[in-house]
Amino acid sequence: MSLNSYKPTAIFTGMLSSRSWGIVLAIVLCVVGLYALNHPNSKTSFCTVQNDLRFQQMFLNSTSNYTVSSYLRDLTLHPHLAGTQAALQTKQYVETHFKDLGLQTHTAEFEVLLSYPVHASLALHYRDGSSEDLQLTEPGMAGGVVVPYHAYSPSGSAFAKAVFVNHGSNEDYLALATLGVNVSGCVVIARRGEMSRGGVVEKAAEKGAVAVLLYTEGDMFGGVERGTVMDGLGDPLTPGWASVHGGEKLDMEQREVTQRFPRIPSMPISAENAETILRSLDGPRLPYEWRKDALRSKVQRVGPGPTLLNFTYQGEKKMVMIHNIFAVIKGWEEPDRYVLLGNHRDAWTYGAVDPNSGTAALLDIARRYTLLMHSGWTPRRTIVLCSWDAEEFGMVGSTEWVEKNLLNLGSKAVVYLNVDCAVQGPGFFARATPQLDNLLVAVTKKVKDPDSEEMTVYQTWAAREEGILIQRLSGIDSDFAPFLQHGGITSADLYYGKDFPVYHTAFDSYDWMTQYGDPSFHRHVAVAGIWGLLALQLAGDPILPFNYLSYAAQLQEHASSLRNLLGNSTSLHAITTSIQDLAAVAKQMEEEAKKLREQETTDDLLELKRHSLNDRLMLAERAFLDAEGLQGRPWFKHLVYGPINDNESKLVFFPGVANAITQATRMPTKDGLPAIQHEIWRVARAIQRAASALRGELI
Repeated sequence: MSLNSYKPTAIFTGMLSSRSWGIVLAIVLCVVGLYALNHPNSKTSFCTVQNDLRFQQMFLNSTSNYTVSSYLRDLTLHPHLAGTQAALQTKQYVETHFKDLGLQTHTAEFEVLLSYPVHASLALHYRDGSSEDLQLTEPGMAGGVVVPYHAYSPSGSAFAKAVFVNHGSNEDYLALATLGVNVSGCVVIARRGEMSRGGVVEKAAEKGAVAVLLYTEGDMFGGVERGTVMDGLGDPLTPGWASVHGGEKLDMEQREVTQRFPRIPSMPISAENAETILRSLDGPRLPYEWRKDALRSKVQRVGPGPTLLNFTYQGEKKMVMIHNIFAVIKGWEEPDRYVLLGNHRDAWTYGAVDPNSGTAALLDIARRYTLLMHSGWTPRRTIVLCSWDAEEFGMVGSTEWVEKNLLNLGSKAVVYLNVDCAVQGPGFFARATPQLDNLLVAVTKKVKDPDSEEMTVYQTWAAREEGILIQRLSGIDSDFAPFLQHGGITSADLYYGKDFPVYHTAFDSYDWMTQYGDPSFHRHVAVAGIWGLLALQLAGDPILPFNYLSYAAQLQEHASSLRNLLGNSTSLHAITTSIQDLAAVAKQMEEEAKKLREQETTDDLLELKRHSLNDRLMLAERAFLDAEGLQGRPWFKHLVYGPINDNESKLVFFPGVANAITQATRMPTKDGLPAIQHEIWRVARAIQRAASALRGELI
């Protein structure tokens, strides 16, 4: 159904009816419920459950797809790249929304190094002496849209032969070597795959290439994918500490800074331009395994040349102020325990999907929480709604804030719930640390599926071929990364739709969303419902709904996969033993939580027991951090979930082990195996620390 068929008056009438229902129910329960809120020591478990369920239902009933669509339309009127005047206008829009709702609102500013384009050109010089200048901007690109570029690419120029390297992976370069192709001195053309942009450029530099052109297949609109090529997260001038105005900053030429940037220049190009270049190549035929899509079926040869590329890119890095915005709803019982919901608002262009579908959902959650507050609701724990800046440059806003507040977050943050590209298309997907698995499943049973009549999100999720599949958070592709991988904070990331063809292009617009992504905005409503309900339970349940039995089971699966990979070359006894201990303690925690939930009345001693259990459940995730961090990347400290250096690794967990396995292939066996075993011991100790944290004893 088209959005145009929805009448605002009807929607708001529906909202009024649901709100009136909530008020009537509130009157029925007000003697018990409001008295319990004002006299927490006297309330019963039954009253708590009833009030929590009532407010959850009110939250779901106060939804409005028209309101969400209005937020998204306003947010995407103009491109709003971080550090620009348009980004300030978007910041003011979000800030004003929070303030108009009466929410306690704060802003945190950081002075950071961002990167912008100045000039780019690309020309083809053919064997017959003719030449052709390629158009690098997108068709119909409006004013204010930044030209396609790679943030933090060094400036440079090249006049060299072109060569196709497929995804630009180790395996691809080996295939080229088999064909006798050497890319040294060439401009390589690569297509986007699983490797990061920066990884593709760095690998090309290792092979001697002088520049990289990167394209994305499948965009029928002719878009060009912008993005960052910087290694790591946060402001490159303040690695490990916050980039506050007037604070310490490294010099731009220091090795710690320069090693974050690629050594050779790069630029994104359209699939159409890529085809023009690739169809002009000679040399060996494409390897068979590279011929799997429409574009490459038109490409016959890999080069090098004979076509020459005249490539120029000039960029500038400059200091700018970025702005994070927060709305705070204080908890009544545990105000110093924080449930954080976060989304970034900066975009490469209009950002209808990435990220403002998530921003619109966050604004709607704020609106709905305000309605609950007007009906007598206050969360048990403090809820913080976070709007991040400069995520597209490498999670800069969230990383700087985490670094500034690391100690308080480490002792007080319950969970971080991230939504970035909230709606890309059909189908619900989730990534999370495993103790949230059961809660995620339970919440999706309460939310209506936006694409199936009379079904819940859970039912359509479970009906998929792979069933309920919750992925983990080893990537560094959104704002959960600093919270989990640097701060050890339990985290989740939610979204609708797997991929979308206008990613980071000028066509990621409100029109695309209304035509293709979510015409009725019901998927936005579903994501906001799941996101908001998760926070309601995590901020409201007397006992945190964390299940470490799920974590132990997942770790056991990881250990089994590692065993299959390593065989008998190394011992996993330390890991398996620590997992067994964690599982035993987790079972005890479940039994302890069950007994505390069954208590009919609350007294001071029971509250102390409950707080003690909650703290253990909250802090156990921190135990997976290691002070030394990952070898070569010490900022990343989580030993279970973190970035894997080798994009072709068969492991997406235990990053230290995965990286040691890759390094061992380049070392003598007598050195490689002990390095792997050392990383296995580190993981085992981390799991043992988690078990000890849950147990809460010093002996």
